[in-house]
Amino acid sequence: METDIFSNITFNIEGLASKDNVSQEEDKQIHLAYRKMIRSIKREITKEASDQIHRAYTLARLAHGEQRRKTGEPYILHPIEVARICTAELGLGPTSIIAGLLHDVVEDTMVTLEDLRLEFSDTIAMIVDGLTKFSSLANVSGQNIASPQAENFKKILLTISKDVRVVLIKMADRLHNMRTLGAMPEHKQLKIASETSYIYAPLAHRLGFYKIKTELEDLCMKVIEPDQFLYIKDKLQATKQDRDTYVESFIRPIRKTLKKQGYSFEIFGRAKSISSIANKLRSKKVPFEEIYDLFAIRVILDIEQAAEKSACWNVYSVITDNYTPVPERLKDWVSTPKSNGYESLHTTVMGPRGRFVEVQIRSKRMDEIAELGYAAHWKYKGIGQQETIFENWLSKAREMLENPNSDAIDFLNDFKASLFSEEVYVFTPKGEMRFFPQGATALDFAFDIHSEVGYHCKAVKVDQRIVPLSYQLRNGDQLSVITSNAQKPNEDWLKNVITGKARSKIRQSLKDEKLKLGSLGKEILERKLKALKLNLEDNVDTVVKYYGFENRLDLYYSIYKDQVNLQELKTLKIEAGQLTVEKIDAQPSREQEQKVSKPKQISRRRRFKGKPKLMIDGEDASLYSHTLATCCNPVLGDNIFAYVTSKHGIKIHRTTCPNAEFLQATFGYRIKKAEWIDTANTSFIAELLITGMDDLGVVSHLTDVITNQLSINMRSFSMNGQEGHFEGKISVVVTGKDQLNQLILELKKLEEVNTVARIE
Repeated sequence: METDIFSNITFNIEGLASKDNVSQEEDKQIHLAYRKMIRSIKREITKEASDQIHRAYTLARLAHGEQRRKTGEPYILHPIEVARICTAELGLGPTSIIAGLLHDVVEDTMVTLEDLRLEFSDTIAMIVDGLTKFSSLANVSGQNIASPQAENFKKILLTISKDVRVVLIKMADRLHNMRTLGAMPEHKQLKIASETSYIYAPLAHRLGFYKIKTELEDLCMKVIEPDQFLYIKDKLQATKQDRDTYVESFIRPIRKTLKKQGYSFEIFGRAKSISSIANKLRSKKVPFEEIYDLFAIRVILDIEQAAEKSACWNVYSVITDNYTPVPERLKDWVSTPKSNGYESLHTTVMGPRGRFVEVQIRSKRMDEIAELGYAAHWKYKGIGQQETIFENWLSKAREMLENPNSDAIDFLNDFKASLFSEEVYVFTPKGEMRFFPQGATALDFAFDIHSEVGYHCKAVKVDQRIVPLSYQLRNGDQLSVITSNAQKPNEDWLKNVITGKARSKIRQSLKDEKLKLGSLGKEILERKLKALKLNLEDNVDTVVKYYGFENRLDLYYSIYKDQVNLQELKTLKIEAGQLTVEKIDAQPSREQEQKVSKPKQISRRRRFKGKPKLMIDGEDASLYSHTLATCCNPVLGDNIFAYVTSKHGIKIHRTTCPNAEFLQATFGYRIKKAEWIDTANTSFIAELLITGMDDLGVVSHLTDVITNQLSINMRSFSMNGQEGHFEGKISVVVTGKDQLNQLILELKKLEEVNTVARIE
């Protein structure tokens, strides 16, 4: 295979070193990177494809010329590696390799899309166009754009309806950027990691690229939560020997039995990802030492597809003969694969030393699909369900993309909703299985059947009983929808759906209704202005400004709803057939009054002994109106960033704030670098969630540690006890992260306390 590929390729790169200003050593490095990429091509390719790949490489190297990455290395190494990821890790073919090599030439060099169209093909030009950011978004201030990042995401995602390879190459691009993120400034690392966590990791999951999804999540955590990442990494390393010994003792009897039965198989223990363990620590609120499922045992059978299902269940029987199963934790994705193609049989059993162990049973084919997702789809196309699994999701995604005129942020959030990881399956009246994100409702089901069914959904039956439209779907439900032509969507419906399709369709229907009623409001305004001998088009924007609306439609709609007093127009000055926002009596306008009576002030909602000192973008923060965000309560020592709000000055957030990922991923141009300046006499509010055994004197012990031992002031204390267990929330005033961590450590030492966690 390798010999055939290389026989079609000639490395005609003499003289390039002098043209792109690279050293001899770098020239060798580039040459080796290119050869490595070529060797990674696993499928047979034609001589024509080989020649095109080489032409693309030559063009990319010449075009990027003297450009260098933040790491200092020649820029050409990046597109070469993106092309390698496309073929080696995503399983894509020559077209994607060529597009990967050329993905930055239009954005960063003098090469045009027309050049690519003439030199290669319309397809290559279309893919590269999809990967090229809007050049007009470079100057945000001059554009009426709420979020340039969302607009760029929207542009990329819209290409799914044309060619899904655009998104896959972008994923390869992002993966390499994340792997080499260390050379970027810290605040830019944070923005890129948040974008990746918000959209790219879920997209990798939806397309079945579990290995890439896991790596992206770990790389994001390394940037966003570096302390926690290193803590778990060190703990995993420290417990590796004990874990390996335990795994070997667990699999020994299973291996012996399977060999006796004549199976060809692999069995091994695999540590779970750092990000996955971090999620367990957060959700279970227990220390690392109490997380036992740090690994999963995997059994991979080398067996024909016809015998896969029975073989997997036979292995399950062997495992449960040796260890006691936990029935409620049995997950059968062999009989019912996940909507992204994942097939496996999962069970949890009680292993030696009283530890729960997760076991995953699958065939070699299933394992390839689990690891390579969409790439394996092509290999097994036409076999079983693989032919339709990804097409089903892509067709749903394309249907949601039919409304490209929607707000970019709404569009992005709707699309993200389609990238769910936890899912439920339900049945139509005819027995067709449908998958939904966990938490989806009966109304989501109605819109999934058809948009018109959703629009006119009056009621939904689940197993022949009427349920509310907000009813959350459960595995195995069978639903039927009752419709009425008189029914139509309303604002409350948006609260009862979570899928992107339902949300976008409801919003579109509400917008259409608003346009219809707005046209009636427009007629009312036109008549009013006509009575004042004024033209609508010449004066409507002044009216919009006077009443404080953002656009004409909002004004028209509010006029129809009788929420605007048009009589006020008589009090405005008219000069040369045009209204002004000034009144006839020369009194200041409401906008001017607001400026006079409400000068810009720094919020005082949170009071401190001393104002915390910060630097924002290298300048003293006192130059800006800024406050600490109450959603995450940052304290001195936390990793932070500044977010420029539209109306409330600058907010300082923790990088682990629940809202950080959305803000960084959607409004990156509003993010600024923020740093603490260590200072005395400054205090901060922090909140803790404490759980434990509800014993006599527990409140006294808690307050003794906080008040007497550490001399920390409490702002509030609430506690609920039930059946021997308590949960308490405490708000304290601390000088910084060090004092807060000391408090958490001391509270954990109390015998009655089980967990202490900072409330995010």
